[in-house]
Formats: sequence, C-alpha cells, structure tokens
Amino acid sequence: MKIEQIWVDADACPKVIKEILYRAAERVRIALILVANQPLQVPGSRYIRTVQVGAGFDIADNYIVQRAQPGHLVITADIPLAAEVIPKGCLALSPRGDLYTEENIRQRLNMRDFMDTLRGSGIQTGGPAALSQADRQAFANQLDRLLAC
Repeated sequence: MKIEQIWVDADACPKVIKEILYRAAERVRIALILVANQPLQVPGSRYIRTVQVGAGFDIADNYIVQRAQPGHLVITADIPLAAEVIPKGCLALSPRGDLYTEENIRQRLNMRDFMDTLRGSGIQTGGPAALSQADRQAFANQLDRLLAC
C-alpha cells in the first residue's frame, strides 16, 4: 500500500521519533500532520503541519480517527487509536517500530486492558521502558519499509 499521508498522535510521541518523521516527510515529500492538545514547534516545511486540538480525553485521537483514510499511516503508542484506524484501511505504527495489524491488534488491546485492570486494583505494573537506540532504529527501518512501497 502506498502511504499518502502520515498522522502523528503527537502529545506522547518522543521528540527523537518526531525528528525521524520530519526528515522522512522532506525526503519522500509526504504530508505529515502532528495532532496535539498543546502548541508544537516543527521545522518550516511545506510537508509538515500541526493541528492543536482542545484539551481533554481522546480529543486528539478522535480528530485523527475522523480524518484518517485508507492509505494513511498513523504513528501512535495508543493501542485503542490504532484499533480504530486499522479497520478504516490505515496502517498504524508505534514509536518503537511495531506495526499494528488486524492480526495482532486484538491481542494488544486485551493485554492493555488486563494491565489497566491490574493498575486499577492497586498493583504497580511499571511503565514502558525508555525508548532505546534499538527502538529508534526499528522505527526508522519500519518507516522506511512502509514509505518505500
């Protein structure tokens, strides 16, 4: 599938991942839209723009879901957001380089809900590990593969 546009769930997206995306947008001349509920500083480019949405639960996610179309790539660590855009014909990629698919999204949602239930019952589950150099490389490699199609 040829990627026509990239959406970024930008509030929680690591800066280093955004920088990889900025370079890719310029290199392949593709629209990159970063959606956040706070102002973002991005390089001046005809391919890169930001959208600031109101504060609130899932406002940025809902904005992306409403506008994402087949052929679009969504960058997010938010598994429920990925689960909403995949059936629309979009691709979804985590900042760690994991491609969410119809085959793996249900299992990831179940694990997320399970961990949420544990946290809700007071069990400390810890957060995700810091983004490593290997994660950055995995993201860049997967992004290059997707943009090369």
